[in-house]
Amino acid sequence: MTKDVDDPPSLRFDPSGTAFVLDPARPVLAHGRDLAAGAHVAPHAHPRGQLLWAAEGLLRLGAEDGVWLVPPGFGIWIPGGTRHEMRVVSRPGTGARTRNLYVDPSCPVRPAGRGCEVLPISALLREVVLRMAAERDAGRLARLGAVALDEIAAAQPAPLDLPGGQDPRLRRLTAHLGRHPSDPRPLPLLAAEAGASPRTLERLFRAETGLSFRDWRSRVRLLAAIARLERGESSTTIAHSLGYRSASAFVAAFRSHFGAPPQSYLRNRASRPPESRQP
Repeated sequence: MTKDVDDPPSLRFDPSGTAFVLDPARPVLAHGRDLAAGAHVAPHAHPRGQLLWAAEGLLRLGAEDGVWLVPPGFGIWIPGGTRHEMRVVSRPGTGARTRNLYVDPSCPVRPAGRGCEVLPISALLREVVLRMAAERDAGRLARLGAVALDEIAAAQPAPLDLPGGQDPRLRRLTAHLGRHPSDPRPLPLLAAEAGASPRTLERLFRAETGLSFRDWRSRVRLLAAIARLERGESSTTIAHSLGYRSASAFVAAFRSHFGAPPQSYLRNRASRPPESRQP
């Protein structure tokens, strides 16, 4: 992961202390934070599971086993004990409004062993999270928290993850392509730098990420495209910068993976009723 040694101190933040409260009598706790573009929460782990929601802005979360993008309208479930870091990758001047729910370890929510998952935030869950972030009455918090747990448990993961694998040779290659998604070199040339044969790397991709090298590379480019779309770049600019043959080829790949064309994807996910825009 990036060390971010040049980050101004004002853009570095510690995790909320709420994440470290162990109290089964208060199974779901809420916390909100507004962050500037480029803000970075340092690597950490906490006992409570966390639903991190991007009420506004685009977030990038990294953990040992992968990278996830969290656009507006989505949240990411982070199991308790998972070491992770978060960065706001919104366009300069926009930042992010994050709203979090922290779930006590006594309340299992998602199936064990599945790791971090990007989840769509339903209209009901959105309003519950906003209400919990402003609520102080313990009884109401408990009742709202029960609804939130049901919604989190029922949500289906979205394809916004980028598994990194565990083998050192594979991780060298995935880390490189994560930093340079537009690198056009074929696997045989990349394999030489990773210290493994193309055949070995193709096997490692399938065994450790569940994707072929071709599919993994396509996904890293599409996730990079989401960040650029959020910054206001056009499909044509993104297509050329990421190595697609044409803008139409990029649009087709994006629609196939995400179910919507690029220019409407973030706009549709970010739309919500005006009354949900609470501080």
